[in-house]
Amino acid sequence: MNRPQDHSRGTIVFDLDGTLVDSVPDLAGSLDSLMADKGLEAIGIAAARKLIGHGIPNLVRGALALRGVDWDDGQGAADIKRFTDIYAQRVSRETRPYADVEQTLSLLAQDGWRMAVCTNKMERYAKTIIRDLGLDAYFPVIAGPDTFGFGKPDPRHLLETAKAVGADGPVIFVGDSEVDIATAKAAGVPIVALSYGYSKAPLASLLPDALVDRFADLPAGLNRILAQSVPGQGQAKTRCK
Repeated sequence: MNRPQDHSRGTIVFDLDGTLVDSVPDLAGSLDSLMADKGLEAIGIAAARKLIGHGIPNLVRGALALRGVDWDDGQGAADIKRFTDIYAQRVSRETRPYADVEQTLSLLAQDGWRMAVCTNKMERYAKTIIRDLGLDAYFPVIAGPDTFGFGKPDPRHLLETAKAVGADGPVIFVGDSEVDIATAKAAGVPIVALSYGYSKAPLASLLPDALVDRFADLPAGLNRILAQSVPGQGQAKTRCK
């Protein structure tokens, strides 16, 4: 595995779920176990995919709403705790990197990019996934909503992550969802959106600075953004194939 170099071309901050890895099987399986505990019908992968992106509390709340369960703060807290206990036992059992992720990260590292992860998954789970999938050499900083005390779409989550990795030069965010695009725009940071992830809306309609269909196309998307005269302002939209 190629290791990151000491020089820096800039900083790429990545979302995790739906961007670097497909975590739906483990999240859906954990939700289904929680539903079974409560005597409710399973959620399944397709429905779980639509709930991902806003952190575990919202994931659990959304799943219960699908099963007609009115939210109660006391019982809800217990359900969230039960879900986290279940998920901790299978966090990387079926979660896998998307195609070309490791090869592309290696190329980016050799090209001099610093890299970090900014995710609404709790930091300990994100670190476990990155480590278990053999990607930890690329990410000296992996920040969840518990790392700095706020999560996406709060722009501070992205900005503090970039600061923690020692951002030098341009900062570009890479994500797959409405939440990621909103976070980048609020932070004034350009974003490359990946079309294959967990977005609930057509990403082109949200005006990312570049839109790519494969992770292997990410370097082309980054270069398009760097070539723009005013990056991050949402004026020049490109799609790389």
